Amino acid sequence: MGEEYYLTEEQKIQLEIEKEEKKKKRKNNKLWKILTVIFIVAVVLFLGYYYYYRIFGVEVRKPVLYLYPEETTEVVARLDFNGKLTTTYPKYVDGWKVVAEPDGTLTDESGKTYNYLYWEGESTTKYDMSEGFCVKGEDTAEFLEKALAELGLTRREANEFIVYWLPLMENNNYNVISFQRDAYEENAKLFINPNPDTVIRVFMTWYGSKKPVELVEQELTAPERNGFVVVEWGGSEVRP
Repeated sequence: MGEEYYLTEEQKIQLEIEKEEKKKKRKNNKLWKILTVIFIVAVVLFLGYYYYYRIFGVEVRKPVLYLYPEETTEVVARLDFNGKLTTTYPKYVDGWKVVAEPDGTLTDESGKTYNYLYWEGESTTKYDMSEGFCVKGEDTAEFLEKALAELGLTRREANEFIVYWLPLMENNNYNVISFQRDAYEENAKLFINPNPDTVIRVFMTWYGSKKPVELVEQELTAPERNGFVVVEWGGSEVRP
């Protein structure tokens, strides 16, 4: 205070300006530290979430949903998925709303047409691989043709399934394959309005193996296709 007594007015004003600048600098430094902490926390959470799915999760790949009503029908389809949806087409917004034709053609509200509804996601659901089939890579196409027919897919549906999965499987020494039922139904609940008369959901879990693997052979069955038919197929490569 004694030193300030001898300062000129201009010096006093300059001193006040310097004090204000120091206060602002301290506030800015504090704000910057807070923002830095928030950024670091956000990055840690994002990476933790990302690698959690990469380490413990599985990708639910290309489930496609076909709708075959007996007559032109407005259909709403909703999915209760125990995981994270990563891709949908057409875009999933609280469900899909389409007009379905008996031949399976789907038309959305904008007039665009589709052969099926498509989604993919990531989930930490664990699937039982104790029952299924061990198939040589070179025999995978023949096996899938037979198995998918037994599971109720038409030739067209089975063809689209095989075209997607075969390139990932045929070069393995062996493929260990299991078709999931209850675990998948619980993990990805499907709600269709109006209610379909027949629902066929085929979900294949598999992994490649260098050696043959012994497991209990699954019995493959399918309901008879009657009335309004809904068909879905998809799959996931799992860790042995």
